[in-house]
Amino acid sequence: MTKFILPAAVAALAVLAAPAAVFAAESSQSVRAATDAAAGSVAINAGKMLYSSNGQRVAAIYRVTADGNPQVILNGKLVTVPASTLSDVNGKVTTSLTKIELGRAK
Repeated sequence: MTKFILPAAVAALAVLAAPAAVFAAESSQSVRAATDAAAGSVAINAGKMLYSSNGQRVAAIYRVTADGNPQVILNGKLVTVPASTLSDVNGKVTTSLTKIELGRAK
């Protein structure tokens, strides 16, 4: 009888852990899909220039976070730009925020 307890316990744990693993995979996929949908067809890469909606150059994109938000160095401060504010205007990565608004970001 004791020979079956260990395999039964392992099987029970596997059944309990499987939904958590599936949920984690679905969550990360849905986050990525939401980020991609928010960013649309904007190609966000480190080194590309970020422009404000009035066409003014803001700064070069320093890096892109795991959730798809570009980061720029503005006035010596690392600023994260929300991906939801980005669009592609004539092949340029453009944010709906102004340079002043980005400078005030915390």
